[in-house]
This record gives sequence, structure tokens and C-alpha cells, in this order.
Amino acid sequence: MKARFIKQIILFLAVAAPLFAVPLLFAEEPSESFDGKFYSGEGDTEFLRLLELSRRLFSPNPEFQDLSMLYTDWWNGFVEGPTWNAWWIQNSYGTSFAALPFLEEPYVTFLENANRLWYEKMGDGKRAGAHGWVAPDGQLCDCASPDTVVYKQGDCRTDLHDWGIEFTAAGTLITAESLLISRDREKIARYLPCFRRSAALIESRRDPASNLYLAGPAGNLLAPSYAGCKIDDDTFDMAYLTGLSVTWIGALDRLIELEKLAGEEEYVRRYPEARRAAREGLKRLQTDEGYFIKSLDPDGTRHGVYGAGKHGYFEAVCNHDAVALRVTDDETSKKIVDKIRSIPGLRPHGLIITNYPSLDDLYVKPGEPLGLFSFGTWVNGGHWTTCEARMIMAYYRTGAYGDAARAMRKIESFAREFRMDNPLVDFGNGVYQPSQPINCCYDTWGAPAAMIRGLFEYVYTADSLTLYPHLPGGITRLCQKFPIRFGGRRIYLSVSGNGPIRSVSVNGEPWTEFGEDSVRLPYDRLPETAFVDLVMENGSPRQEPAEPASFDPDHARYEAVGGMPVSPERLRLFCRKMNGAGWGDSYEARHARLILESLAALAERKQLLAAGTIPRLPEDSQAAADRAYADAALKLSNGFVKMIQETGGKEDPFRRQVWNIWQETESLP
Repeated sequence: MKARFIKQIILFLAVAAPLFAVPLLFAEEPSESFDGKFYSGEGDTEFLRLLELSRRLFSPNPEFQDLSMLYTDWWNGFVEGPTWNAWWIQNSYGTSFAALPFLEEPYVTFLENANRLWYEKMGDGKRAGAHGWVAPDGQLCDCASPDTVVYKQGDCRTDLHDWGIEFTAAGTLITAESLLISRDREKIARYLPCFRRSAALIESRRDPASNLYLAGPAGNLLAPSYAGCKIDDDTFDMAYLTGLSVTWIGALDRLIELEKLAGEEEYVRRYPEARRAAREGLKRLQTDEGYFIKSLDPDGTRHGVYGAGKHGYFEAVCNHDAVALRVTDDETSKKIVDKIRSIPGLRPHGLIITNYPSLDDLYVKPGEPLGLFSFGTWVNGGHWTTCEARMIMAYYRTGAYGDAARAMRKIESFAREFRMDNPLVDFGNGVYQPSQPINCCYDTWGAPAAMIRGLFEYVYTADSLTLYPHLPGGITRLCQKFPIRFGGRRIYLSVSGNGPIRSVSVNGEPWTEFGEDSVRLPYDRLPETAFVDLVMENGSPRQEPAEPASFDPDHARYEAVGGMPVSPERLRLFCRKMNGAGWGDSYEARHARLILESLAALAERKQLLAAGTIPRLPEDSQAAADRAYADAALKLSNGFVKMIQETGGKEDPFRRQVWNIWQETESLP
């Protein structure tokens, strides 16, 4: 009886088991999840990993070089790099543009102090810079430091060079973008007269018959890859430069919004007409395929028609810039990026180069050695990550996410070797200064910055911020754990699902100002801290807001660095007192905290190296990499002490109170 009962049970299970299994066969496999310090999400974990890496490169960490290593205490701001002791417009442009929305103090002040160098030495028709050059009024520069300014591109045949006219357009754009984000009315009032002088200079180059802008040799942004119009074997004149039109339209977009914010009606009326004319002229520089040529000679000769028998190269820079800056509409942008993707020679190693094939219209004399102008080395087919920043922005806008990831993985390969160099030679496959034990150049942070900004674009106007979410199809949930800046507002973003936007909430409350592809956030309706949750097709709302990434100075372990003028204990007490006074997010408190973060990263690095958790570099490189951590902390602390001592002499009430708090910590070294 018992045996027969057991047999019946076994038979029943054999027959019924497949029925119980059926739901499992059709059950959805759980999405892979990712949980980092700066990003979390589900789906394409490799892309999420690249986003996490990108953000890590902007904060002290034990494994990679970070942005603080590009600080100089000379002007309390960023420098191009240890071997480039000045601040360039063309080199910093892409990195700064892409990073501005998520940069926080003290990086915001560091960048402002660097960019201010261009305006302190702005051309006025009287001041002589390097080489005795006296620039016209409104002209910015190639590069500047506290004791020098170079108004033209300073390499090669400088006797031929025009003023850096597109430098001026780009410097205007990036500074105006910074002010639109900060909404600091005092600084806006200070800079608007400078912008108007630059605008007058650039508009003086516009041909009223064609609405195109004239520039001579090396007047382009990535100079001196442009020679203008060749008159004979050794003479060059001005031609119509596409990049100048594109960059100036982007600058005008921002100047119009700044003038609105300032309530300057005259310029609110004037600048849109200049922009309309520039846009009308730009059409003359477009091919039937939709992409732009590089330049047009006054006699009608076109430079940069891909495949033509003469000047038949493709110029990448003006094209990806037009897409990244929203100078072109969605349809044209897609055509441009598709054209770039169809030319393998433009990205032989995953990174965009300046042009393909080689330029045949440089000002190098016939039979003269090409030197730096050799194809694949410098501005003729070399790679500049300031350009990659704009290329990645263009990838995101047109849905080419795999290309963005491929580019970032290539930059990662340099980051892991502490070779964040620029430009990159061998068509983007090798560093420019291989004899250095390590490399560090601000340009190279353009790619990780664009990986972050490209996700939502962030288009700032006088009264609002518009988000354009670009989420790779493999990601089904994403949470950004650090804030985006908009004046006094801090915005944390999360997304679920993919495809068209179906609903939006801010701090859990329904939000109505959105369409299928964008979300508008009016400044006066946003809370100071806004958790914005986007629900796309097949998504679901977040149950709770993101937990912001943070650093706790009171519970970190620090590595001592010899020669520091202030101790970690005093910095920690200063931070604590500033927090207690409600000023923990001020520049002064954040500068002190960044020093502590650098010391904590150095301590963690030593621990991980000892444990074999992170790989060691070759001996010389390893020693230089370790020194880079200590040097960053030392420079940051020297700059902090200098700044805080200068604060003591300020009449500003806030700074006087900061000084008083600092004095309260003087019992510590």
C-alpha cells in the first residue's frame, strides 16, 4: 500500500512538473544591475561602467588621474597641463563646454579664474602681447597666463597668421555658457561689455553680400590647419571659414539669452538679426549631402568636398560642432554623423581625427618638409580630445551610442596608463609626449565630460533649462547621483524605461512641461534641490530619490604630504565650522574639502597598491603617478592658504566671516 502510494506520487510529479515549469520558461530574465558611487542602473552595464568611470575622472580617486591634478596655485585655477603652463581657448573649449553643467565648487571657481585670463588681457588696440602683436579691440587669444598673452596661433609661420578670430567666438561661447548656468548677475554685468566688443569685431568680418565670415591663415579654432585662400606659392588671403560661422552662431544663441537675463532690450533685438544672417550664410557652405565644407574661397573654390579631385578631404571639426551646438536641425545632424561614420579613415582607432584624407591646402611651401603638419600627427589628421568632446555630444544627439562608448574605451586605455596626453599622434593611437613618465592634459577630460553631458544635453536659456534625454537602448533604468547646476538650483536625474517620455515628476509631484523628447524646467518653478524622475516607454516611477554621492571629511584616512602649509586636522575643523554656519557648499569650504579628498585618495591608493588590488605601472611612471597625487594636494593647499589670507583683507561681509572662522581654527597647525 505504501509502495503503491509512493509510485503514484512519483508519477504525478513526473506528469505535473512540466506544467509548473511553463511559467519559468516564459519569465523575463532579470536585468543586470550596476551600482556605483556616481551612477546606478539596469541593463547595459558596460555603458553604465563607462559613465561611472567618466565621472570618477573628475574627483580624486586612488586609481586614475583626476581633474584636480590640473590645478595651479599660480592663478588659483586650471592650467592646460604640467608641460603647458598657460590656458588655451581651443584646447580647453570642448572639455569646459561638456563639463560645465556638473562642475561644482571649487572647480567652478578654478575654471572661472582660468577663463578670466583671456579677458584680463583682451585686445584693446593698444596692448602688446607676445611677439609685439597688438590685437584689435575685442580680440581674445590663443592662450594666456598672468604674465603673457598670445593673440594669434603661435606656432609655425606666424608671419602669415590672422588674429585668432574663431578663438574669440569660442571664448565668448564658453564664458557665456558658464554665466547662463551660474545666473550670477554681477558677473553677467561685468562680462557683457566684453562680449559686445568681441561681437563687434566678429561682425566686422561678415560679408554683407553673402553673410559669410572672413578669416585668414590660422584664424580657425584648431589652428593652423587652415590657410585661407592661396594667392600664389607664398601668399594667402582671407576666405569664408565654416567653423567661424558655426561657432559664432552657437555663441550668439547664448549671448541672446544672457542679454534677456540682463534685460538689455537693445541687444535682445540686435543679436537675433545677426544670428539670422549667419544662419542664412551658412547654407552656402553646405553640400547636397548635408555636411559642411571647411571653407569657401571668394572665387567660389570649395575646400572640403569629400572625394573631390582637389581639396577632397572631409573636415570633421566644423561638422561635429554644428551638431553638438544644435546649429543644425535633427535631420541634418543625422546626415552629418552618418557621413562621418561612413568614412573609416576618420576614426581608425575609435577617436575622431581632424580630417581625412590629408589636407592639400596647408600653407607649407612645395617641397618643404611637413614636420608637424605630417598627416596623423597634429592639426592635419591628428586627434584632439577637445574635439572628441563635441563629437561625443553629436553621437548622443543622433543615437550613435556605440560610437561614444568606443571612443571612451580608447580614452580609458590611456587613463589606465596615466597617459592623459593631448594631442594624440598616430591618428589618435599614441601620446604626443612619450618621453614623459606620465601625461596630464586638460583636453583629455573632454571625452569623459561629454559622456556625462551627452546623456541629457542641458540647453540653458534665460528662464529655463531643457533636458534632451539620450539613453542607450540597452539601459532600462539610470540614476545620476550627483547634481546638475542651474543658478542656485541643484538637479538630480533618474530615468526608467526607454523611448518617448511618458511622465515626469519633480520631488514626487507630477510635472507637465515635457514632450516626447524633452523636459523644460523653468528656473522660477524649480525647488532648490530637485529630484527629477523621467518615466519613458515601459518604465515605472522611482520609489525614492537618488542618494547623492558624498565625501565625509570626518571619517576618512589621510596620507601626510611633506611641505603642506596647513594640516588635515585644521582643514577638517574648518569644513566642520563652515558646515555649521550653513556655508558648506561655498567655494572656500569646497576648496578645503578637495584638499582632504586628495589626501584620502592618496592614502587609499597606497593601501590598494600594497594589496595588489590595482596594477603597478612601469617604475618611472609609477613614481611619477604617485608624485602626481602628492603634488596635487600640495598645490591645492598652497592655493587655499594664499586665497584665505587674501580673504582676510576683504571688506565683503561674507569673506570677513569666512576669515573669522579660519582664525577660530588657528590652534591647529
